[in-house]
Amino acid sequence: MDILVIGGGGREHAICWSLAKSPKAGKLYCAPGNAGIGQVAELVPIQVHEFDKLAAFAEEKGVGLVVVGPDDPLADGIVDVFEAKNIPVFGPRKNAAHIEGSKTFMKDLLKKYGIPTAAYEKFDSYEPALAYLRSRPVPIVIKADGLAAGKGVTVAFTREQAEAALKDIMVEKVFGESGSQVVIEEFLEGQEMSILSFVDGETVRPMAAAQDHKQVYDGDKGQNTGGMGTYSPLPHIAPGIIEEAVETIIKPTAKAMVAEGRPFRGVLFAGLMITPDGKPKTIEFNARFGDPETQVVLPRLKSDLLDIFLAAVNGTLDQVEIEWSDEAAVCVVLASGGYPASYPKGLPIQGLDEVREALVFHAGTARNEAGAWVTNGGRVLGVVGLGQSIAEARDKAYQAAERITFEGKHNRTDIAAKALV
Repeated sequence: MDILVIGGGGREHAICWSLAKSPKAGKLYCAPGNAGIGQVAELVPIQVHEFDKLAAFAEEKGVGLVVVGPDDPLADGIVDVFEAKNIPVFGPRKNAAHIEGSKTFMKDLLKKYGIPTAAYEKFDSYEPALAYLRSRPVPIVIKADGLAAGKGVTVAFTREQAEAALKDIMVEKVFGESGSQVVIEEFLEGQEMSILSFVDGETVRPMAAAQDHKQVYDGDKGQNTGGMGTYSPLPHIAPGIIEEAVETIIKPTAKAMVAEGRPFRGVLFAGLMITPDGKPKTIEFNARFGDPETQVVLPRLKSDLLDIFLAAVNGTLDQVEIEWSDEAAVCVVLASGGYPASYPKGLPIQGLDEVREALVFHAGTARNEAGAWVTNGGRVLGVVGLGQSIAEARDKAYQAAERITFEGKHNRTDIAAKALV
C-alpha cells in the first residue's frame, strides 16, 4: 500500500520512520517533508494547505492511505477534502479537530460533560477580560482561543506579565484571529503528563504516556516553545493515575464528541496535570500526534503502525490489540539560537552522520547546494536515546546530542531529570 504523509517536521519524520518498518507499506511519500524525511520517503513539493493539489496527487499515485500530521490543515478541513474524494485518510474531520482549533469550545465541552479541568472564563473583548484578570490571583494562565503554533499560552507569575500577555493577544493581535477570543484559567500545579490515544468514535486505545518540556531553558524557565524534549515512560507517576486519566478524561471526551455529532477519528492528544492530590485534570486537547512526544512514543511501539491507522479508518480499532516495548525513550531537541523568537537559517550542521547510539528525527533541516546538512527551522533535530531505563536512554540521547554541532545550537540539559529524582 502506498502512503502519503502530510507535514514536514520531527513528528512527521517519526511517523514516516515507523510506517517504513511495516511489511505492508509500499511507496512512502511525504509532502512537503524535510531533508531528513527524504531518507525514508519520497518528498513531494506540495504545501500542507494546498488541499486540492494534495488530493490530486493522492489520486494520481493511487495512494491507499493519507496520514495528516499538523494541526492547521486538520482544523481547516483537509480530512473532509480527502473523504469527499473517497481517499482513505487518518485524522479527524474539521468539526472534530475543533477540539484543538478552539480552546473555548474545548473548555465548554469539558464543563458540559463534567470532565475534570481547570476553572476558567472566556472573553471576546479586551476590557472585560482585563477587569476579570485584575480580580484574579496570580499565577494565572492566559490562552489565545485559536491555533498559535504552540505559543499561544502564557503562564503568568506576575500581574504585569499577565496583563502584557492579554494585551499581546487581544490588542496587538500577535496571533492574528486566533486571539479574537481568550480563555483565562486557574493555574494548576503538579506534574504534567501527555497521553496520546488512537481514537475511533468511542473506541480509545491509549499510547504509552510521555512528558514534554515546554519552556526554552533549564528548570522550566523562559518562553513556551513547541517543546524542547520529551521522555517515556513516566516511572514517577503511578500506573493507576494514568488509568484514571484514561477512564475519567479521555474516554468521556471521546463519548462527548460522539454525542455532539463530532465523532473523533485519529490521534487525540490529552495534555494533563496531575495535581498534588493525585487527580488528573485536563490542560488541553490536541487533535493530532504531539511534537516532540511522537518521537519518544513511536519508537516504543511494537505493533504495526499501518495496521492501527487502517483499523481506525475502517472502524475496526476495537478489534486491535496494541503492544508497547518496555524500553525507555528520551528525546533532546536541538534548537537554533534565538528560538522561539527569530533565528538564522542555513547554518552548517556537523557530526550528524556520525551518530550511531541514538535515533535522530529531523525537524528543521535542509541540504545546501553542496549536499551538506544545514539548519532550516527553530527546532532543528530531535535526538532520541533508547535504553532499559530512563537514565540509560538519557545518557545515549545526550552523548549523541553532543556530537552534533551548529552555530548557536541550544538544548536543555535537564530533559527527563524529573524521572530520575
